[in-house]
Amino acid sequence: MDKKSFTFDEIKLKLVNYCVYQDRCHAEVEQKMKEFMLIPEAKEEIMLYLLQENYLNEERFTRSYIRGKFYIKHWGKGKIKMNLKQKQISEKLISKCFDEIDEADYEKTIRKIFEDYYSRQKDQKEYQRKSKTIKYLMSRGFEYEKIIDTFDET
Repeated sequence: MDKKSFTFDEIKLKLVNYCVYQDRCHAEVEQKMKEFMLIPEAKEEIMLYLLQENYLNEERFTRSYIRGKFYIKHWGKGKIKMNLKQKQISEKLISKCFDEIDEADYEKTIRKIFEDYYSRQKDQKEYQRKSKTIKYLMSRGFEYEKIIDTFDET
């Protein structure tokens, strides 16, 4: 099947809509552009346009990504950071944007996930319940120190 060919303006509009639908990072837009086999100059022009018109905004993307992954998916900072790095977001920007997560909410979330998971491990010895719960929370991206602090409070 032949790939349908689009005009430059059609491609530009498709990429605008791609960014409008959901905040995107540069890497995602570059990946999407590969579908259209554009010449480097055209890619650059579209990228510049998306940035100038604020359709593409790395900080806005990072902030909404952090909010979504924490408040909706309940991921810890470690997992969020790792995933943002895979999207080529800089360490500096990630750190700057972590203020999207309220510290009290973060601790509350760890405690809630901890209690839910821990209470489901009924048929195990105490130390197994604890170690499984710690492993689980770490796999969700929560920091070991924060998890241990939560343990000490319970």
